[in-house]
Amino acid sequence: MKVFIIDDHPIVLDGLKNLLEARPEIEVTGIFDRGDTMLAALENQVPDAMLLDINLPDASGVVLCQKVKQKWPSVKIVALSVHNEKSVIMSMLQNGASAYVLKNAIGQDIIAALHAALNGQIYMCPGTQKVLSSSESTEQKQIPRLTRREKEILQLIGQGYTTQQIAGVLFISTHTVESHRKNLMEKFGVPNTATVIKHATDLGLLN
Repeated sequence: MKVFIIDDHPIVLDGLKNLLEARPEIEVTGIFDRGDTMLAALENQVPDAMLLDINLPDASGVVLCQKVKQKWPSVKIVALSVHNEKSVIMSMLQNGASAYVLKNAIGQDIIAALHAALNGQIYMCPGTQKVLSSSESTEQKQIPRLTRREKEILQLIGQGYTTQQIAGVLFISTHTVESHRKNLMEKFGVPNTATVIKHATDLGLLN
């Protein structure tokens, strides 16, 4: 797994580099303290994943996340932050981040986040989960009415299947799968499938 690290604190960069390089399955292929240098580097080499600090001196992590996912959609983004506000967490997830890890989390959470992201899953450290569950307890949880086919597709998306793989498993066209994906996003009232999975998990709809 090739990984970029982006953080503007030298001590944090060193710590993350040491943490990742101690793992035989992970190779650190780029270290950056600014968003613009990271984006320039992506033009020449594209990693499998990146650890992205969402408070950089030259750019917002949300904007960077959006830019990376638009141009290099295969890159999995693990957001690192001191922010534990629900709005910040949801902004990152809605703009394509696969994971959100608070900076006071343990190193194992970062490793787990990278592996989960590469497997097509959404990962949140215990601290992030706590923020989301405590804020959601005051909100009315509405379970959307899903058709049998939508439930099947939701389960497969949750397991990391691509549109092509889902079409193959269910013997339907990729166009039909995309249509169901759009319906799921509409029913959950969210802008992307990553957030559909997040909501479905919170509502206990995924096995």
